Amino acid sequence: MSSIFRVTSQYNEKIDLRSAEGRVAPSRNQKTLVSSRAPFLSGFTGYELYEQIGGGGFSTVWRAVHFEDKRVAACKVVLLTPETTQQERKALDKEMRVHTNLKHSNILAFISAVKVEPDVASIYTPGLYMLLEIAAGGDLFDKIAPNIGIGEEMAHYYFLQMMSGLIYMHGEGVCHRDLKPENLLLDGAGVLKISDFGLCSVYMLKESGKTRLLTDRVGSLPYMAPELAIDGPYSAEPIDVWGAGVILYAMLAGNTPWDEPTKRSYEYAQYITGRCFNEAPWNTFGNDVLSLLTGMLALAPSRRMSLGDVCAHPWMIRPSQIARHGLSFLADSLMQSLRATGDLAIANPDISANVDPDGDQIMATAQRTQFTQSLLLFSQTQNGTRYMPQLTRFYTQVGPYDLLPLIQEALTDLGVKWKEAVEVELGTTRDGVEDIMLRMRIGGHDPRRLLFKGWVELEDFSYAGKEGGFCVMLRDQGNPLSWRALWKSVIEHPIVRPHVFFKGS
Repeated sequence: MSSIFRVTSQYNEKIDLRSAEGRVAPSRNQKTLVSSRAPFLSGFTGYELYEQIGGGGFSTVWRAVHFEDKRVAACKVVLLTPETTQQERKALDKEMRVHTNLKHSNILAFISAVKVEPDVASIYTPGLYMLLEIAAGGDLFDKIAPNIGIGEEMAHYYFLQMMSGLIYMHGEGVCHRDLKPENLLLDGAGVLKISDFGLCSVYMLKESGKTRLLTDRVGSLPYMAPELAIDGPYSAEPIDVWGAGVILYAMLAGNTPWDEPTKRSYEYAQYITGRCFNEAPWNTFGNDVLSLLTGMLALAPSRRMSLGDVCAHPWMIRPSQIARHGLSFLADSLMQSLRATGDLAIANPDISANVDPDGDQIMATAQRTQFTQSLLLFSQTQNGTRYMPQLTRFYTQVGPYDLLPLIQEALTDLGVKWKEAVEVELGTTRDGVEDIMLRMRIGGHDPRRLLFKGWVELEDFSYAGKEGGFCVMLRDQGNPLSWRALWKSVIEHPIVRPHVFFKGS
């Protein structure tokens, strides 16, 4: 994956971008009709849905705040309509049933759920609301520089945790089937959490150990095992072993090894013949980790390592050099690749201030841990310091209305589709001025042909004699590595770069 992000037009034309309702924002004097708060269920077990923080093809994820107890959680919302099929409902019920019963330190905790039916008179938006543990540390792969990775020691540290969660999950008879970077999160102490069980399957009866073969083809192409390209039933465990192997490679290399496990992929064809092992990054891996990778990525499921084989491998059983250190060391080591590329200096120039009030105060306090502070997951905005787990952000010397057309031009040059921005009312600043954010929907297919969608949000910024704009790019679908490459390409675009604040500028 090139550090310069570019979308090919053959995929660009197929993107359906859904944008928030509201007025287009052509000028700074236009009045907004868009609220920043969720139009969904409130008072959910004492929680208020405060801010959208993510989503995928079928759901959105909101930050939920319990103002009385000063607690924070995540709420996954799947809208229900009269058109929602029984098959879709069964899949949602299965996801909840399975996730509720999985309780492990490396699996995102399921707290509770509420269902609002579309045929019942209610002031609330019909949908399924799943309250989940908040991953205050954000996405693991948001901390990894594309084409660089996080180094063998850090990969070892987090791969051990992922395998611990997988071993437990399969012991409960559950196959995840959708292991990929965007489903690996970090909590406030830097602990890895496996998330999103929407495509999981129960393949084993825990009491008897009796297993069954699976038949449906699900998952994302770069992480799917090759047997899924062939008709016929398949064994569950080898599917997750293969997906975990691709993730280990991505941790080490900052990219996936191929775009799909078929001969249509040049890189996969090179892997089949063994020619790839004479080229980077394969020829840069140590012998131990290379033997683990090739064992997990054995083409035939019968020859592929089992989960037990993986955990008994010499690379796995050696002591972790990261675990014996504290959280500050962990965060510093994790961010090393972003520091080396200069990404961290862009996301966090020399800016700091106090935390702003109300919901952001609670969220910042609840999520301000030694680990998240060391990761610099707090950004300075017009109202003060805000908890911001996304590191795909930057500051500029021009305000939002001047910055918006520059970003739109950069996105167009990069082949990314965008909708007209809308104004979103955030409230009032401490000086009593109406605080407005510009929000723009973007999307496309990345160089690996994976769909991505997200938002570009622009706000005014004023602090310590510096004024301008604050921009954050929020991914809600797609690979975090390619999203970071897009973010960097927007910043490096000739029309945007002259206006960006860099560390020390």
